[in-house]
Amino acid sequence: MAETLITKPPLSLSFTSLSSMLPSLSLSTANRHLSVTDTIPLPNSNSNATPPLRIAIIGFGNYGQFLAETLISQGHILFAHSRSDHSSAARRLGVSYFTDLHDLCERHPDVVLLCTSILSIENILKTLPFQRLRRNTLFVDVLSVKEFAKTLLLQYLPEDFDILCTHPMFGPQSVSSNHGWRGLRFVYDKVRIGEERLRVSRCESFLEIFVREGCEMVEMSVTDHDKFAAESQFITHTLGRLLGMLKLISTPINTKGYEALLDLAENICGDSFDLYYGLFVYNNNSLEVLERIDLAFEALRKELFSRLHGVVRKQSFEGEAKKVHVFPNCGENDASLDMMRSEDVVVKYEYNSQVSGSVNDGSRLKIGIVGFGNFGQFLGKTMVKQGHTVLAYSRSDYTDEAAKLGVSYFSDLDDLFEEHPEVIILCTSILSTEKVLESLPFQRLKRSTLFVDVLSVKEFPRNLFLQTLPQDFDILCTHPMFGPESGKNGWNNLAFVFDKVRIGMDDRRKSRCNSFLDIFAREGCRMVEMSCAEHDWHAAGSQFITHTVGRLLEKLSLESTPIDTKGYETLLKLVENTAGDSFDLYYGLFLYNPNAMEQLERFHVAFESLKTQLFGRLHSQHSHELAKSSSPKTTKLLTS
Repeated sequence: MAETLITKPPLSLSFTSLSSMLPSLSLSTANRHLSVTDTIPLPNSNSNATPPLRIAIIGFGNYGQFLAETLISQGHILFAHSRSDHSSAARRLGVSYFTDLHDLCERHPDVVLLCTSILSIENILKTLPFQRLRRNTLFVDVLSVKEFAKTLLLQYLPEDFDILCTHPMFGPQSVSSNHGWRGLRFVYDKVRIGEERLRVSRCESFLEIFVREGCEMVEMSVTDHDKFAAESQFITHTLGRLLGMLKLISTPINTKGYEALLDLAENICGDSFDLYYGLFVYNNNSLEVLERIDLAFEALRKELFSRLHGVVRKQSFEGEAKKVHVFPNCGENDASLDMMRSEDVVVKYEYNSQVSGSVNDGSRLKIGIVGFGNFGQFLGKTMVKQGHTVLAYSRSDYTDEAAKLGVSYFSDLDDLFEEHPEVIILCTSILSTEKVLESLPFQRLKRSTLFVDVLSVKEFPRNLFLQTLPQDFDILCTHPMFGPESGKNGWNNLAFVFDKVRIGMDDRRKSRCNSFLDIFAREGCRMVEMSCAEHDWHAAGSQFITHTVGRLLEKLSLESTPIDTKGYETLLKLVENTAGDSFDLYYGLFLYNPNAMEQLERFHVAFESLKTQLFGRLHSQHSHELAKSSSPKTTKLLTS
């Protein structure tokens, strides 16, 4: 499905010119020593002896209500105020709601909890009737940027008020998937807490709210927080918004990595654009991070296109008479790509779950693996375990590895083929498949031998097999949607996609094909029968996008931080999984899937559109501030 995105308009702002606009937003503060603790020493750990706090929540939207549920459950007394009317939600939770801030402040709360947006906090602070509060009231914010919040609180609050800057690194969505707050990080900085015992105890009592729920408590300066948050939180939100703009959908062949990206897009797109914009404008480090993402993506595209250019140029200069396999199947069978794209085309493979884990003599196969690297060994291990006879060949010498697995290794392909394996599996790379296939001594094999590939693209090997293999050989195109990393703990419920491209009609050949498929069904794989064209359409939207995001993040050299969110941990895991694959695999996904180019360009357009939104809004805000600060004469010129 083609996706229409905002095209890139002329934009005068650049990363360099933008920096000249930000000094007015630039907030510096002294860096403090970073400490990470699992618990906080409390004056009194006996919760029954700790009196409840009187907490006023300013900003009673989704997040304020989310925190209120837990505060009420712990027995604290809550008051609330918001610009919008949330009185019904307050009544439901047992919170006293006030439409007038003066009335609320006259209730003398111990703690004022600011749950406003980043963009509105300054206006809120300007309107608070501080004179109605007790002196030394504790003010707490929960914003996602901390230097900005600290500077505003120090600027507007009376000097005898206490200040605690915090950032709960979670929200309603992450808590729901985590089944509570346990293990989720809560970052805080005691910006200004009076030395009197009562004020120290009050601050600790507030922090104890999160300790009781099992949060991982992290004490950190606001400067350190913003530095780490730009790397983790801003990158996570940027990628989540990009994926949301691509309108990704679940496919019948989802990988674990792609499902993680779907979850990330769903979680991030539940937040307002104001939150994302605030992370960009009010964190001094975010601009640099956005520029790094931009440069990394451009470098990735350049690497792909330069290699593609090299292939086309080489073939042009060599004057090859045969068809160029840059975008196979384009023009010949394009109608296959216009087929109905829905789960209706997926056929569930029928497998008798009562069959024992070991094969019988009738279904035992002699299997030859050509290409015995990591993936070939990964498959061979399970096949031997099931009782099949496995033979192997590779350009590199894997004699020792084969012996450990119980596989017969051959250094000469003629010798292996003269053993007459019933099945030949090609476990070569996408880029070397054509050359390997053309070098095989087919005459050494029995007629009607079954050929199987396990490549990540399917139309390319299908066309290659039909073009190269003798007519009486059977062809089964497959794609195990897992590898040594994702399948290390078993194959249960992992997708195995296959297309019976050419299987002889006699019972023996049908039975042999089914016996091979049973290898994966016995391990609990989710067996998905799908045409090669349908596979490549789905894979471009899922697998290629997943690898693109993984490669992009790898170029950023991301590292774990003391304030990782669940979303950022997902990205780190994705990098770990995709970085284990060679660039040749990623390049092959791009070169030999006719749908990959469209997906790469959609990603590019989405990123350009996202930058346009950020810079366009910043430019509008800056122009508005200039107009406000200008003289009447200048204002007239600006608005005329």
